[in-house]
Amino acid sequence: MTGTAPALKRPTIDKTLFHFGRRQVDRTAPDTPPAVYRLLELTPLTPHIGARVAGVDLAGPLGPDLAAELRAALLEWKVLFLRDQHGLDHDAHRALAAVWGEPEPNPFFPKGASVGVSRLAKDGMAIGMENIWHSDHSFMAAPALGSILRAIEVPDAGGDTIWADMHAAYENLSPDLKARIEGLTAVHDWVPTWGIPMSDEQVLALQASLPPVEHPVVVRHPRTGRKLLYVNEPFTTRIVGLPEDESRALLDELALQARIPEYQVRFRWQPDSVAIWDNIATQHYAVNDYYPARRVMERIAIAGVPLA
Repeated sequence: MTGTAPALKRPTIDKTLFHFGRRQVDRTAPDTPPAVYRLLELTPLTPHIGARVAGVDLAGPLGPDLAAELRAALLEWKVLFLRDQHGLDHDAHRALAAVWGEPEPNPFFPKGASVGVSRLAKDGMAIGMENIWHSDHSFMAAPALGSILRAIEVPDAGGDTIWADMHAAYENLSPDLKARIEGLTAVHDWVPTWGIPMSDEQVLALQASLPPVEHPVVVRHPRTGRKLLYVNEPFTTRIVGLPEDESRALLDELALQARIPEYQVRFRWQPDSVAIWDNIATQHYAVNDYYPARRVMERIAIAGVPLA
């Protein structure tokens, strides 16, 4: 008996939601000459973001040659990790930050005993903005260029931090989406997040010095000129000129790009570990999985410039 086999009924899915195969994760722009390191020992943690640095005592003198290599390494790898930096006191922490620029205080962080140093002590239950993908200080007119975080006390397990490469996030957008967002501007505002525990009077008083700001959705890195995606979940509130529903849908799609594993590096903290990161080229997420243990860190942010 012969006959025609029934046609297979395939479920319909939106194939634009899926990405199959390799993602483009170039460490630097194609025309960038390779950096040469004579004073640093670098061990990559992924092919494109995050490298361990050995052979350097950050508490010692940071001469011009070492400072130049640290700057080059950060531009190349976006996040640098160092272990066993036992002598990094507040003075040395500030001296390290000066390799890149002036300290920039976060108006919402408690200040440490030394100017520019913020001490962040948490037990895993405190409310904060760290376990959501974000870029520090994007709600400021000149967001922080970078940050340097030192571990003082860490849990026996948990409490890792993850960084995402926003150059890779941009480069892997579809051509149509790149064209759609080119030239768009987004509003960044601290009120929906840091304003949660504040009274209306407190919010209004702080808004006088920290009003909402606008940054391009696609930014050129101020040091390399390389394009990157510059929106984040807690601080980017809307896209200028779009209807509210269209703005929200587009921001949701763009913000999700930081969650893609191929763009990420994850770091397990130990006491006296140090992370130095490019705050424009990356977003980060502090994993809050360590209650009831404590996690105590000290941080300096590095002042930036307006973005274009």
